[in-house]
Amino acid sequence: MTGNLPESILVERRGFIATVTINRPKKLNAIDTVTARGLSDAFDMLSADDTVRVVVLRGAGERAFGVGADISEFSERRDNPEQASEYEAAWGEGLANCRHPVIAMIRGYCIGGSLGLLPDTDLRIAGESARFAIPAGRLGITYGHDDIDKLKRLISHAHALEILLEASQFSAARALEIGLVNRVVADDEVEEETYACAERIAANAPLSARWHKKFARRLLDPAPLTDEERREPMACFATEDYAIGREAFATRKEPQFRGR
Repeated sequence: MTGNLPESILVERRGFIATVTINRPKKLNAIDTVTARGLSDAFDMLSADDTVRVVVLRGAGERAFGVGADISEFSERRDNPEQASEYEAAWGEGLANCRHPVIAMIRGYCIGGSLGLLPDTDLRIAGESARFAIPAGRLGITYGHDDIDKLKRLISHAHALEILLEASQFSAARALEIGLVNRVVADDEVEEETYACAERIAANAPLSARWHKKFARRLLDPAPLTDEERREPMACFATEDYAIGREAFATRKEPQFRGR
């Protein structure tokens, strides 16, 4: 399923579950511009595929989910404000705009721009030895308004500033305490727990999952809901999946949803 994606981005399918892997293990999955663009393109592709019900995002190997942006290209691609703006735009919005639920599977280091991916995922499962940080202050660079806003929507204002101002590494236990991750499991159980979670989501009605994700994100916007938006949840009652779910509940059978 890689299509025109770079070698640093792998996309695999197992039934209704897609997996996107940042595939630069020798670089601890540092994200260069080509990889960032490919990551966005991969999520654009999956978002358009109605046969997908959930996506797992992970880094290759066991040492790192990712260590952020690839600093080795900063001197050529991020050496002045104009270049920095172009560099940021190159990362794209594919992950942020994905319609399907996205689970981040976190092992090892989750640093900088890789941590910055987490607010655009829906669930985050980490191994107990995972380490987190945003070391921007140690590099003399600044997170922008949009990135800070996303982080503050996931965790509190005070905890976001703690991460940004201290620029220090912290544990998976601390990440769980401040709400950065949903759960922490033993390192050798991360993959099993992540895909078990994905299977549970995939077994449910995909239209319901997409609507729930859409509505939850819309509610982050303080603007009042329109009349049309308030009516949209009622659309589920006209779907085939609703009829399937209702029949399965009445007959005590497992529903086989079709996404229609």
